[in-house]
Amino acid sequence: MEYIIIGLIGLVIILEIINIIKNVNESNIIERLGKMETSINKEIGEFKLSFSSDLKKDFDSLNNKIEERLNKINEKVNERLDVNFEKTNRTFNNVLERLAKIDEAQKKIDNLSSDIVSLQSILTDKKSRGIFGEVTLKYILESIFGVNDRVYKLQCTLPNNTIADSVIYGPEPLGTIAVDSKFPLENYRAMVEKGLTVIERETRSKMFENDVKKHIDAISEKYIIEGVTTNQAIMFLPAEAIFAEINAYHPNLIKYAASKRVWITSPTTLMSLLTIIATVLKGLERDKYASIIHDELNKLGIEFDKYRNRWDKLSKSIDTVQKEVKDINITTEKITKRFGLISNVDLDRKEIE
Repeated sequence: MEYIIIGLIGLVIILEIINIIKNVNESNIIERLGKMETSINKEIGEFKLSFSSDLKKDFDSLNNKIEERLNKINEKVNERLDVNFEKTNRTFNNVLERLAKIDEAQKKIDNLSSDIVSLQSILTDKKSRGIFGEVTLKYILESIFGVNDRVYKLQCTLPNNTIADSVIYGPEPLGTIAVDSKFPLENYRAMVEKGLTVIERETRSKMFENDVKKHIDAISEKYIIEGVTTNQAIMFLPAEAIFAEINAYHPNLIKYAASKRVWITSPTTLMSLLTIIATVLKGLERDKYASIIHDELNKLGIEFDKYRNRWDKLSKSIDTVQKEVKDINITTEKITKRFGLISNVDLDRKEIE
């Protein structure tokens, strides 16, 4: 912009010089050129001063705007940094919490793994499996009946010198029924292994069925005693998987057990059966107490009749006494009036009369 103005001023000067040359003589030209030079120098100085002042103002304004924008940008940056820091801090805390939960879950998994190893070591031994079934049966009985020797008995010796895991004293017509725990695990595991051929699976399935039939025969022979127990017995399987396997894929075992009057149960089905027995026993107890309450109510009715007769007699006596009291009150009022008349007698007038 400055160079354009200077160029225009130069052009004006040249035109002025040409005009001077045409109209005046050489001396006047020199004089006018001097004045023109002075005027031009003055105008250039004023222009430079004005331009410098305007440029400084523009620079200051631009600097203020830039500083203001930078401050706003700085504020927004700080605000976003604070928000991002808060989010990062929250995320970090969540990560720490999740790590703590993962660590806790890992500890539980480790404990569960050790428990599973312990359970596997227990289940590999036949005697340990028998103890496991007896303990499970005990917990189920206690959860339904509580500790109650009148309803069930653990490790009960029968007259044929056999020991049942439990005997339940059920209500009639059920009677006394023996419960024995069995855990046919070896051939069950062999039967459900992966990668077996059809022939191998069928062979192991037959071995498993033979094991279960042996248990059914043993329970039927040992724990069904005429005149002592009912003509039925219960085989308790402490594993739901084995019970489900028998019901789903071995219906012949269910029929065989029914022919021997042995009922196969799992923890769930045994709890349902025992709950029904407990409900029946509570109903019988309630009926027994209902008859006792009925007798007591009859006795109370007789006593109430006696009470009513005596109250009628007393009421009549009270009515008689009330009547006599009323007569006494009337007589008392008459006597009181007589005394009043006597007290108000005018003795002087009586004497005159």
